[in-house]
Amino acid sequence: MRPLGPGARVGGADVIAHLARSNVLDVYDAWDPERGCRVAVKTLRPDRRHDRRARAALLREGRLLARLQHPHLVRAYAVHEGERPAVVLETLRGATLAALLSQRRLGVAEASHLGLQLGAGLHFLHRRGLVHLDVKPSNVIAHAGAATLLDLSIARRPGRVRAGTGTWCFLSPEQARGGHAGPAADVWGLAALLHGALAGRAPFGDEDDDELAEFPCLERRAAPLRSLRPALPRALASALDAGLAPDPAARPALPALLEVLDEAAGRPAGPGRWTL
Repeated sequence: MRPLGPGARVGGADVIAHLARSNVLDVYDAWDPERGCRVAVKTLRPDRRHDRRARAALLREGRLLARLQHPHLVRAYAVHEGERPAVVLETLRGATLAALLSQRRLGVAEASHLGLQLGAGLHFLHRRGLVHLDVKPSNVIAHAGAATLLDLSIARRPGRVRAGTGTWCFLSPEQARGGHAGPAADVWGLAALLHGALAGRAPFGDEDDDELAEFPCLERRAAPLRSLRPALPRALASALDAGLAPDPAARPALPALLEVLDEAAGRPAGPGRWTL
């Protein structure tokens, strides 16, 4: 079934244009007359309106985003139930990090500031007993030096997950196998994103790549970052390499990784800044 056209009503807003379609969802650029501004509306595809699991996941994500207010997490303004469930989100200016990285790799300070912003959002989630589990460049919008993390559709409390939960080339080994996924899984995701941003290519492939292995993180280890970019600060490269350790217990805790990013960004970490 085709997406809704301009002028259609969804989530209390008027459709301007269709933005994206996944296997269960449509996202629209829309005008919210109540708020007097443009919004993004995420709703079920017309052919998935009776999918109870997809409906529950969408409403759960919307309620979660409405409750979690953080500068580096996308905000939800409203959650609509009923025949066509929808989540009304803030409109974000800028491009996905995936689009930006397709043009160039990032400098050390630039990547470190990006990591600090995304890490702050993850730190906020972890303090509230949640893990994101899908940190990747296409889930980040970057604009004017600010980064926003999107898509909490599989965010949950730490615990056992089904094998393959996440995105095939960015998920951690414990997500690939199916096992306990906690904050260390998000450390992996952040390290994989920053490794790719600095090296110029993602350590385990991109979402658009042909899948040579079902889960490449189970087939091989990431190349040491300084083997791809020798001039990188040793402490930064070592911390990101450690963030991609197959054993979750061998990865640095998120606060420790953020302290290294603070130093690499040129702003010494204050005492206890990242204490959980």
